[in-house]
Amino acid sequence: MIRIEDVISKVEANRPDPDVDLIRRAYLFSALHHRGQKRASGEPYLVHPLEVAGILADMRLDEVSVSTGLLHDVVEDTLVDLETLRSYFGDEVTNLVDGLTKIAHISNLSKEKQQAENVRKMVLAMITDVRVVLIKLADRLHNMRTMQYLKPEKRQRISQETLDIYAPIAHRLGMGKMRSELEDLAFRNLYPDEYKRLAHDVDARRPELEAALHRIQETIKMRLAENDVPFVSVEGRVKRLYSLWKKLKRQKITMDRVYDLIAARVITLNGRKNCYLALSVIHDTWTPVPERFKDWIAMPRDNLYQSLHTSVIGDGGQTFEVQIRTEEMHHIAEEGVAAHWKYKERKLGVRDDDESLDELRKTVEKLLLPLVEDNKADEDSEDFIESLKLDLFPKDVYAFTPMGKVIQLPRGSTPLDFAYAIHSEVGDTCTGSKINGRIVPLRTELQNGDVVEILTTANSKPSRDWLNYVVTAKARNRIRHWIADQQRAESIDIGRKLLEKESDRFHVSAKKLINNEAEMKRIANEYGLGRPDDLLASIGYGKTLPRNVLSKFLGAEKFAELDPEKRKETRIETGMKAVKRLIGLGEDAIVVKGVDNLLTTRARCCNPLRGEDIVGYISLGKGIVVHNKRCKNVAQLMVNRDRVVDVEWAKSGQNEIQSVRILVTTEDRTGMLAGITNAIAEIKTGIRDARANVSRDGRGVIVVTVEVFDKKHLDKVLSAIQQVTGVINVERVNA
Repeated sequence: MIRIEDVISKVEANRPDPDVDLIRRAYLFSALHHRGQKRASGEPYLVHPLEVAGILADMRLDEVSVSTGLLHDVVEDTLVDLETLRSYFGDEVTNLVDGLTKIAHISNLSKEKQQAENVRKMVLAMITDVRVVLIKLADRLHNMRTMQYLKPEKRQRISQETLDIYAPIAHRLGMGKMRSELEDLAFRNLYPDEYKRLAHDVDARRPELEAALHRIQETIKMRLAENDVPFVSVEGRVKRLYSLWKKLKRQKITMDRVYDLIAARVITLNGRKNCYLALSVIHDTWTPVPERFKDWIAMPRDNLYQSLHTSVIGDGGQTFEVQIRTEEMHHIAEEGVAAHWKYKERKLGVRDDDESLDELRKTVEKLLLPLVEDNKADEDSEDFIESLKLDLFPKDVYAFTPMGKVIQLPRGSTPLDFAYAIHSEVGDTCTGSKINGRIVPLRTELQNGDVVEILTTANSKPSRDWLNYVVTAKARNRIRHWIADQQRAESIDIGRKLLEKESDRFHVSAKKLINNEAEMKRIANEYGLGRPDDLLASIGYGKTLPRNVLSKFLGAEKFAELDPEKRKETRIETGMKAVKRLIGLGEDAIVVKGVDNLLTTRARCCNPLRGEDIVGYISLGKGIVVHNKRCKNVAQLMVNRDRVVDVEWAKSGQNEIQSVRILVTTEDRTGMLAGITNAIAEIKTGIRDARANVSRDGRGVIVVTVEVFDKKHLDKVLSAIQQVTGVINVERVNA
């Protein structure tokens, strides 16, 4: 366990004349208020803030950051409030703690929305002061290192959040070392069986790989010395497990076909010229692999990363990667923005005149501001998280306007993304595009160096189909907002007509109701809506029944007196139950929260299983269509959030057998199909169909249809198949 004196020693070693008294006071304050609290491991809670402070000290951050690391949980987990903290430690520390503290009074929201709101608060806070996110990353890193004491469900939730949000943020800030450890820890907790198997395979080959690395390193050192290229060191590494797993899964290959399983890194003396001299030596020593060279020095990544990457073919045909960078570039690649922290002998307090902090703030704004500038303040928190995830992916496609301006976009971007990157109005009025002088479809994927010309028409408007062709958050948000606005206007008109029609059936003046703004607002408020237009839109979407609105307007007694459907009600309920039984859902398989007797059907695109997270969508003629929350179509459904409803699996529902198709990629060997079907049979699972063939790349492809009760049952089947020798990849596929 780290001690406060160890933390102080690190700070003193890295910073001139630090304010040690501030750190000691923060430690004592934290120890006093966390007294008696325990972590899930049973150790004193104080261990956690001490470890966080130690990580921050290792990152060479200032004493304010280290002190905040000691105090970061006192407002959230003790009775201390922000004003008390301010009176002891001033505005700077308090503002940092506030940016790290989860939002109170949102316990009525779902866990997903709570997570989204808290991440939104942190992202907005870190634009003002990057130390917020650096402290949060240190906090998350220590929590990930000690996850073994938490329940499996919580481990998975926190690990998924780490992969989705925090590791990509570390990447965006250029913090390669932090990102790597977060990803590997999350991988170990999310996919423990695959982690163990891959770690075992790598460890089995490690002596061979390390021997090859040693020979490569010694050869590079000798050749650099012979050619008088000054260098600091030559390092070697085996590819990280998470990165290796992603490549194996994405490309559906075996480990022997991974070309960058091992890599050498040359650290030259400062000076870009030395990097290019080293590159020429490497290419003179081994044969370079065509199209496997990247120059991140001439054109740095947006997270400040600079390095030369090349793949070469070594002795015996072994392919490996070589990275070449200066000492300064290496420091930035490992630590990112934290490496830019410059130290001055200044006292604690206002730092408006601190040029180093201002420079750091400008750098962070450049890196992080795009994450929030295209998201409205009142935008749904889950939309914000989706946009954040999209924009956190690395940007490494560089295209040009006809005038030579460089536009930097994520991989997979299309001319539509390019158009919206230039200006929102250019995107909205886009009708076509030219790439390198040739007219191409708007869905065409951009490549490095493309010259893109956008064709526009004044009266042109976005299309819903465009959502299938864009990858940037800016383009997606703009299209979604335009579609939502259009559909809202249509739904208000439809809602008004439906309410008028229902009013006629009750012999009530529709104008008297709709034009009565006070009454409409009262009824809207009862549904949790703000304005009469919101109520009409809800009716138009089919989320609110017009007869229920009339009931609230007329009152229960008058409504019952005028209701023409009163005598039919029993027959309708009976018919609804019959329909549910007919489609095989059962009466209580899926429940729409807060609403009775609504028809629900499972979406064919994802066929959700009991136990999976689900979401409902109001569909004309089909009632509530229920999707798995991870279904590829859910993102498009979220354009119309008014038609999205909360659904859940009924607690009283009986186990139902569902057919699920599983795609298995295997080595091309005899007996694979038999091995897989035997593994399924051993766990007493029914098989409805099994087919096998060989793909063009020489891999076995087996599609097997099994009968399962729920998600846990399916996971058990997938795990059993994965254990079969020769299986490369297993995944569920939908119709």
